[in-house]
Amino acid sequence: MTDPNIPVTEDELHAYVDNELPAERRGDVETWLASHPDDAARVQSWRAMAEALHARYDSVIDEAVPKRLEIERLVRQPRKWVYGAIAATLAAFIVGGSVGWLARGATAAPSAFQTLTVHAIEAHRLYVVEVRHPVEVPGSERSHLQQWLTKRCGWVVRAPELAGAGLKLVGGRLLPGSAGPASFMMYESASGERFTIYTAKSEAEATQMRFAAEGNESTLFWADDGVVYAVVSTGADRGRLTQIAQAVYDQMEKKGG
Repeated sequence: MTDPNIPVTEDELHAYVDNELPAERRGDVETWLASHPDDAARVQSWRAMAEALHARYDSVIDEAVPKRLEIERLVRQPRKWVYGAIAATLAAFIVGGSVGWLARGATAAPSAFQTLTVHAIEAHRLYVVEVRHPVEVPGSERSHLQQWLTKRCGWVVRAPELAGAGLKLVGGRLLPGSAGPASFMMYESASGERFTIYTAKSEAEATQMRFAAEGNESTLFWADDGVVYAVVSTGADRGRLTQIAQAVYDQMEKKGG
């Protein structure tokens, strides 16, 4: 027996999406979602992201482990290589949090992603607190901003439309990255909540969306066609961050960059 008046927790919402919720509690959760549109929107965004990731990466799940990563080969290597493999694995786990492994881009060094993530979070911290000068080019000049950043960065830079998530483009700026220029865009809600999108070159062709956090800042990031995208927030819950990152991802996919 369960009590439908007991508030539904975030863990239960995740279990509901993953089809791991006990049958006797499922009806209560569905009743809760029917009267709590914000939670229903979060559940829908999680499902959409899961479907997008499955569609894109299920084909690699059953691929054979690369020869260079087979345990027998690692054990036969000199000890310094074993230590290096362990360190790389730990770095990948820390950066990746609880989400996925690198798909198709698994040969990229985890430290490269860690560096890019740190740069994205540092840029967010530096500019998100600015009142008068958060960006170089204002959001009212969206077309110019996209053309300028595309020309300077060397790949198609787009400022996604996030009005559906309650966000307005503040503007953007050009930043130095670890492997060349990087683009930086800032969005803001009516309540002053800010999100930033950092993009930079990467050797990885494609990766699943992954989560990382440092202090109060958290980011969801992925790579596609040699470019890393990182959506960063301060204090936003993971469901809200996921909603924004999914919207950005969908628009990059549809527009081809």
